[in-house]
Amino acid sequence: MPRTPGHPALAELGTTVFATMTQLALEKDAVNLGQGFPDTDGPREVLDAAVEAIRSGRNQYPPGAGYPELRAAVAAHQERFYGLRLDPAREVLVTVGATEAIAAAVLALVRPGEEVVTFEPYYDSYAATIALAGGVRRTSLLRFPDFAVDEASLRAAFSPRTSMVLLNTPHNPTGRVFSREELELVAELAREYDAWVVTDEVYEHLAFDGRRHVPIATLPGMAERTVTISSGGKTFATTGWKVGWLSGPAEAVAAARAVKQFLTFVGSGPFQPAVAAGLGLPDAVFERLAASMAGKRDRLVSGLRTAGFEVPVPEGGYFVLADAAPLGVQDAVQLCFDLPDLAGVVGVPASAFHDSPRSAPTLVRFAFCKEDAVLDEGCRRLARLRGA
Repeated sequence: MPRTPGHPALAELGTTVFATMTQLALEKDAVNLGQGFPDTDGPREVLDAAVEAIRSGRNQYPPGAGYPELRAAVAAHQERFYGLRLDPAREVLVTVGATEAIAAAVLALVRPGEEVVTFEPYYDSYAATIALAGGVRRTSLLRFPDFAVDEASLRAAFSPRTSMVLLNTPHNPTGRVFSREELELVAELAREYDAWVVTDEVYEHLAFDGRRHVPIATLPGMAERTVTISSGGKTFATTGWKVGWLSGPAEAVAAARAVKQFLTFVGSGPFQPAVAAGLGLPDAVFERLAASMAGKRDRLVSGLRTAGFEVPVPEGGYFVLADAAPLGVQDAVQLCFDLPDLAGVVGVPASAFHDSPRSAPTLVRFAFCKEDAVLDEGCRRLARLRGA
């Protein structure tokens, strides 16, 4: 009899909730407000550049670190928007989406038994990657409805065994855009405990209402200990292309590349030059993308409130966390499995982003990166819950 298959570090994590809920949406023909992928395409210039790359024969393995024009575009983007200067040859690595970048960075920089501090709720790949690295997850809770950083909780998460802070801003799933003051606290603790900061900034161009995303690498003393991660998928509505990158100190990038070569080796060949073209688009394009997403946010927030949910307004990203308690709901997990039959809609229970379901028993994450008609239909259906 063969050994039981499966990695023991992943035993408690199971199948990702996004796959589960998306499959449920397909089976029930429900409006899918669960998984965060847009249902419209991004800028025409980016799409056309991909077509041109395919037609011009750029369909084989790209270089291990990524095409030079994309690495140069990432470096130019970081200097243009944030004043960060990078050597594209040594300080930028192209990855198969931001999820691979996170995995490569964590596996490269965390040794077994070391602790990784992250905010809770967190994107589910964080827990899986920390477990695969043999690390220990330590969290600081962001509490509904304002999701502000709790200084005492954050300080308590650090210890002499802390080797990394895994940060995400704008934050999925809460929609928080961390303030400079909050980031300065994270930076202070990272310096005090000599920890790396790996920062997931995939929603960097989707901060709303005049807010500006602040990369922690721009704070004093942080560029040399920060690995910054982003991707083209969220900004340019091309999530299926899986073009991400990480940047930072050359030694950290080299360590991540050593891991990445044994994950996917390379990928997303013809889409890399297309994302490079996107990163060079005028400021007005990025501003329009953010304004459009903010309008969709407002549409969904209004509809959810009409349906009876308590809903704080997200400051950035793709998602809103809605509290179903005013509807008499006590278990958001059960509600999400029932929603396709009750209302023909799929959401994701926020407990999927927590260590303990008790941390968010009645919260549901809904995505607003959808066509207006889809959002309107989803809200119309959710309004049935008032009479359920």
